[in-house]
Amino acid sequence: MLKWLVVILVVVLLAGLMGPRSAGGLRLGRLPGDLAFRFRGRAYHFPFASTVLLSLLAWLLLRML
Repeated sequence: MLKWLVVILVVVLLAGLMGPRSAGGLRLGRLPGDLAFRFRGRAYHFPFASTVLLSLLAWLLLRML
């Protein structure tokens, strides 16, 4: 159990550090299914397609382990 917690912690840490750099190249948050709009001066973002894509990649990665 402790081993999996350490693995999850390392993955989350790496994703947090590499996320901003890789998001520009992968266009995450700007895919065709992602919604972004302004309402009363505030910007709202709903990254539906990016969430599905990342969930699919995580599922595939876990299936290979």
